[in-house]
Amino acid sequence: MSKKKKTIASPESSEAKKAAVLGTGKKSKTPLIFTLLVAFVLAGGALYFLGGEKEAGPVAATAAAPQGNVTEFVYNASDFADGKAKYYSYRSPQGLNIRYFLLKSSDGVIRAAFDSCDTCWSAGKGYRQEGDFMVCNNCGLRFASVKINEVKGGCNPAPLSRTAQGDKIIVKVKDIIEQGSFYFNFNRS
Repeated sequence: MSKKKKTIASPESSEAKKAAVLGTGKKSKTPLIFTLLVAFVLAGGALYFLGGEKEAGPVAATAAAPQGNVTEFVYNASDFADGKAKYYSYRSPQGLNIRYFLLKSSDGVIRAAFDSCDTCWSAGKGYRQEGDFMVCNNCGLRFASVKINEVKGGCNPAPLSRTAQGDKIIVKVKDIIEQGSFYFNFNRS
């Protein structure tokens, strides 16, 4: 006959068993901390991708072009020495708010373009400047400043005729209306 050894449970081990069965024992805080950390990271990621980064819209005009019986706008070249795009708007006789910008590109040329393009014009969002690039606020394509007013079509900023005379830059109202009306008539089909 074999003798089985009888083990006497200590009060501590029987309390531990009871707590384990009932789920009332000491619990580790590690799973809770880990769960909170994961929730925090997921919430942060969701905010970034869903709403943290606002979509850029058209840049407010630096100045409204004068209205009335004006045939041309004359700008001082020195106003563009900082290389920052300056935005303007002109309300045409047809009631269109035609937006355009001028900037001095990295090669020293003062360039002019409409705040619109052949591709994304209907979105009406225009461009923003990021360093030496103009960036479409609708599709995100980037265009080097030295190509503004040189390259046209697609999502390139639509060129606006301008003339340099000494330290003056001249933009004709006729060119703003004739070249720009297409890009700012949002009622056309």
